[in-house]
Amino acid sequence: MSTSIITVAGMTCGGCASKVRTQIGAVEGVTGVDADPATGRVTVEADETVDLEAVENAVEAAGYRVVA
Repeated sequence: MSTSIITVAGMTCGGCASKVRTQIGAVEGVTGVDADPATGRVTVEADETVDLEAVENAVEAAGYRVVA
């Protein structure tokens, strides 16, 4: 298992966080997602097979973007 923390631009409310959690949670190998709209940070727990690019693509599919 690994844990990654990413910052998501534009995620400002509970609805936004829910969209991001749903999209990231659908990525194969992701085992847990916690999104905090107050800070814009998302904690992703996943097995070693998950590519962070797939997580970033999921964030974009939700209508947001990952900030480097």
